[in-house]
Amino acid sequence: MFHIVIPIQGCDASILVDMSTSASSKPPEMGASKNFGVRKRESINLIKSAVEAECPGQVSCADIIVLAARESVAISGGPMIEVPLGRRDSTSASTSQVADDSLPSTDIGVDDALALFAKLGMTTLETVAIMGAHTLGVTHCLNIMDRLYQPSNEGTMNDIDPKFEALLKFSCPESITLIQNTSFVLNDPSSLIFDNLYYKNSIDRRGVLRVDAELSQNKQTAGIVEQFAANADDFFQEFASAFLKLSYAGVLTGNLGVIRSMCNFIDN
Repeated sequence: MFHIVIPIQGCDASILVDMSTSASSKPPEMGASKNFGVRKRESINLIKSAVEAECPGQVSCADIIVLAARESVAISGGPMIEVPLGRRDSTSASTSQVADDSLPSTDIGVDDALALFAKLGMTTLETVAIMGAHTLGVTHCLNIMDRLYQPSNEGTMNDIDPKFEALLKFSCPESITLIQNTSFVLNDPSSLIFDNLYYKNSIDRRGVLRVDAELSQNKQTAGIVEQFAANADDFFQEFASAFLKLSYAGVLTGNLGVIRSMCNFIDN
């Protein structure tokens, strides 16, 4: 599954550091409740082990993360993005508290999303494009329970097709609160294919998250959603640009940082 991960320290692989190996007494970044959906970190460790066997001390965990994300998009039918390498890894990890305080909530709206990604140098076009990563994978019920059953004044259910709302509630009934971490809904019917169906779903009022639904209704983004829904090539082009900017967020290069021998452990 491809996730939009907003770096706390930056693209420095700090998110991979295990709780048991953190120098801090507090749980590191992956312990944050808002990082609940991040999965398969062990795959990065396996790749790192294979790379270290051939080229020890040459390829950072940060570069491996970016390359893995790039490949997940490409093999799913999306654009092949040329990604410059040379990132280095952090020598520390943010705590779970910092991550929970800094990461956006699952009920973030379009205006807040635009402001968030603007801080990373993204245009409105690029922000709408990076949200298109939601065309892949699933959304856990845990992340939409409030939207379904306790909508706020800002995030009402007026932006959702009633039949789709009924489907979401069938998949995520209010009574399953104890097992929300294993219950999920597909982001769209082609959740294994990187395509522009995400934008068509938004227009049809079938957005899973609040921001997915609002994109087609917000005056700043509605026209872009229609453009991407009609032309996948435009979406791919802007997504590639946004992906590159996101991959440069807080990056460490040169003499900054290190190249870890293991991704989940900060070398002494």
